[in-house]
Amino acid sequence: MPFIAAIPDEAATEDTAALYEEARSSLGFVPNYVRAFGAAPAVYRAWQQLNGAIKATGDLRRYELATLAAARRLRSSYCSLQHGKVLAEQFYDADTVRRLPAGLDEADTAIMALAEKVVDDAAAIGEADFEPLRAAGLGDDEIATVVYAAAARCFFSKALDALGYLPDASYADLDPALREAHTYARPIEKA
Repeated sequence: MPFIAAIPDEAATEDTAALYEEARSSLGFVPNYVRAFGAAPAVYRAWQQLNGAIKATGDLRRYELATLAAARRLRSSYCSLQHGKVLAEQFYDADTVRRLPAGLDEADTAIMALAEKVVDDAAAIGEADFEPLRAAGLGDDEIATVVYAAAARCFFSKALDALGYLPDASYADLDPALREAHTYARPIEKA
């Protein structure tokens, strides 16, 4: 149960009700990550806009790698499960995702490493931290997208965890090894 109660459907303001209905229409239910922002739908809308803008600046697979690396480092079950799921459904198999960054090329390994450094200590990042990405052929715009993705993940993951919102029960249906590898401090919600 979250530490700050979710706004129930029957008590939702017009903006919150619209947010919930959009989720219900596209996903078939209102996930906990949407309910976490029920009291502040404008914040969730701003998140959607920011996250969409970051995704639009680069390659979706690389965005997902950076996001997963950041979520793992943050020990965010919710975001690790979600982005591990996306990678397993769209780009790799579940076993490959569970073992990442093993098996990745130099560029993708460097992307995940930089995302982790953003989470660990962004102020300690120096020019030398960008060299592996440049050596692998990434331009400054692609490197900046890695930083944006990791920094944005810090906001979203930390908000969900600090408010006590658990990953939705539907994540229990993931490949067991993938699910176990990406479940950290917060367990999956019971059905």
